Amino acid sequence: MTPDGIEKLIRPELVAFGGYSAATSPETLEGKTEVKAENIIKLDANENPYGCSPRVMQALARFDRYHIYTDNYQTRLREQLAAWTGVDAGHIVGGGGSNQLIDLVIRLFVNPGDEVINCIPTFGVYSFSTGLCGGKLVSIPRDSNFDVDTEAVKSVITKKTKVICMANPNNPTGNLMPRQQILELLDTGIPLLLDEAYYEFSGETVAGMVGKYDNLMVLRTFSKWAGLAGLRVGYGLFPAGIAGYLHTIKMPYNVNVAALIAVEESLKDRDYLMSTVKKIIDERERLFGELKKIAWLKTYPSRANFFLCRVLKGDAQQLRQKLQDKGILVRYFDQPQLKDFIRISVGKPEHTDVLMRVLRDI
Repeated sequence: MTPDGIEKLIRPELVAFGGYSAATSPETLEGKTEVKAENIIKLDANENPYGCSPRVMQALARFDRYHIYTDNYQTRLREQLAAWTGVDAGHIVGGGGSNQLIDLVIRLFVNPGDEVINCIPTFGVYSFSTGLCGGKLVSIPRDSNFDVDTEAVKSVITKKTKVICMANPNNPTGNLMPRQQILELLDTGIPLLLDEAYYEFSGETVAGMVGKYDNLMVLRTFSKWAGLAGLRVGYGLFPAGIAGYLHTIKMPYNVNVAALIAVEESLKDRDYLMSTVKKIIDERERLFGELKKIAWLKTYPSRANFFLCRVLKGDAQQLRQKLQDKGILVRYFDQPQLKDFIRISVGKPEHTDVLMRVLRDI
């Protein structure tokens, strides 16, 4: 069969699939910026600049059973997460990052042609996974402050609506959805996927409501607060029945052994990790004050570890490129509703100092 013949067998809706626009890896920019790749300041993916717990690296170095498969049923992981969250282990499912769990939930509920409600702008993986499943994304624009219009959401619910996706705090806008609005959406009876990836920076959660509502699903990750983004480990809190289905359809051994070790050591060293979270929150407040001094930027308040900034004068994409040339990576989203915006992650104080100096020079 010719290559063209093989391509004709590909699902038609995936031939033109746009994929996910990921953050830039510094090593790919070697020789393309004014600084060496190892000196690039990475403020484009909301990572923890302090890294993981030192206990994680020590434990990974000591471990000698990488050749053995993990426990497919995640027994120890779920017990540890139950102690951490206060939610019974029967409600918990681990994943290779919370992205994998988003994909599993969409696969569980969505047939081709079914609808997923999405409040834009928001995290791109909801759209990504819906498209892969052949679902229809129903996008509800947020208002000028990026708040959700719950009445608008409820007005588009149909018999084909299978899931409502909501990030809280929202990415890339950083704002929180009030609990009363969450309750309104739960009252619709439609499965609500509430993504709390930045919970540790906001302190706001509805995890305690899991099990009380048979349509509430809460996602968490170790990527941000625990500095494990590269190991890809997250978890979800689900109604027990839904958790059972997800365990059935997930890939076998979907959380790798290095990630399992890292979770255990992170939870043992939670005081250290929460101290780095506090440093990030403190720096968030300082960075917000500094960014507000830039007259040609409008910076929106955030309860996460990043800020969305509207470029009032000039071109946001060109600004991203100018910062990259100086060795500072920020995020630009090539989407109509975000074409005038950049997103800046909160780094260490010294990262803020360099960023502000370059912005003032620009």
